[in-house]
Amino acid sequence: MEEYDIIVLGTGLKECILSGLMSQSGKKVLHIDKNPYYGGESASISPLEELFKKFKVPGPAKSMDRGKEWNIDLIPKFFLANGELVKILVHTEVTRYLDFKVVEGSYVYKAGKVHKVPGTEEDAMHASDLMGMFDKRRFRKLLLFALNFDVRNPRTCQDVDPNKMTTRDLFCRFDLGLDAVEFTGHAIALHSSESYLDQPCGETIRRIRLYCESLSRHNTSPYLYPVYGLGELPQGFARLSAEYGGTFLLNRTVDELVMDSGKVKAVRSEGKLFHCKQLICDPSYVPNRVRKVGRVIRVICLLNHPVKNTHDAHSCQIIIPQTQLNRKSDIYISVVSYVHNVASDGMYIATVSTAAETSNPEKEVQPGLELLQPVMQKFVSVSNMLVPNEDGKKSQIFVSRSYDAINHFEADCEDIKDMYRRITGAELSFGASQRHKSHNSNDD
Repeated sequence: MEEYDIIVLGTGLKECILSGLMSQSGKKVLHIDKNPYYGGESASISPLEELFKKFKVPGPAKSMDRGKEWNIDLIPKFFLANGELVKILVHTEVTRYLDFKVVEGSYVYKAGKVHKVPGTEEDAMHASDLMGMFDKRRFRKLLLFALNFDVRNPRTCQDVDPNKMTTRDLFCRFDLGLDAVEFTGHAIALHSSESYLDQPCGETIRRIRLYCESLSRHNTSPYLYPVYGLGELPQGFARLSAEYGGTFLLNRTVDELVMDSGKVKAVRSEGKLFHCKQLICDPSYVPNRVRKVGRVIRVICLLNHPVKNTHDAHSCQIIIPQTQLNRKSDIYISVVSYVHNVASDGMYIATVSTAAETSNPEKEVQPGLELLQPVMQKFVSVSNMLVPNEDGKKSQIFVSRSYDAINHFEADCEDIKDMYRRITGAELSFGASQRHKSHNSNDD
């Protein structure tokens, strides 16, 4: 009989990060995946032929070149350079296993055209064609206010109470026009719907600052993306877990979870029993413990050209604010290419995603697809957004949430931190490197 502190089912990014953190803190971890590859629903698919097979599409065409040169993310997302995921990567030193490139542009859609998002004072005053002269000045004042805002220093607050004043009232105070409100809320603060306007402004101020600080690190955009694609991330954390004694079993079916008085006791896999005190998994392993809260459509497009009006960027993000299309949620487009070693020479991968609002989600993303024309090949998926029914404290089964349509990782990191808090009873803090506190490794 094999005993573990924690068993993790699924090698999605969240599961691998938590597995790495738990192993690093001294827990005995067993990690099982029913698939023969890492990444779960957020895997990167290679070679290209596997993607065509997965979506049951005939191909690929000879013009797409060597299939092994492709690594296609099923759920592409970017990192904010100053965001939570980068902090986790630095804290655990998984950065040793990864190389990053800065995404070349951040764009927003307005009135049928794509515009560069202004994220600095200079952009605000000179480059942006999103605003008139008066709005540029007001927007610049808002940026400076957000960057200097510090609750501990009342002089920086200008009588703004971040817990009481709504974001709508904050924007009114700076006299921002509707266009400036739209791109500030959706393309800089990265809210996905309009509900933020009537919520306390503290969160929006924090998000504007995060965007600006991330941008100030690299200038072209606030986003980063790993060379060879996102599939490198789960594998990096899996290596971290293995370095601290974590055990991995891939391509192995999970038959049942063994419970005792409502609490998880063991996992039965291919006739073998593995005992545990706690269990972490993605929704696919416990369909009776999750509920559907929505659907996400993603359309992966293979292109042989950069996207129009992006200054021939090899990578970029484009956000279509929902008000532009009379929708409830934004449409996101992420573009990466051969410079990230994820496609054949001269080729691009663009993915359009959004929360589905109708029974015809493919029609909903049409405005995004039109910006990418001509498209060589597209792959459409519609998946359920699943969330756990309970917090896991009674059963000691901790289930991650499905990945949303938004194409950066901040919400996913909140889920990781929340799960960590429920599993350990402690906050995930980014102090001194765990690795050097608890483990002398000579393999650097």
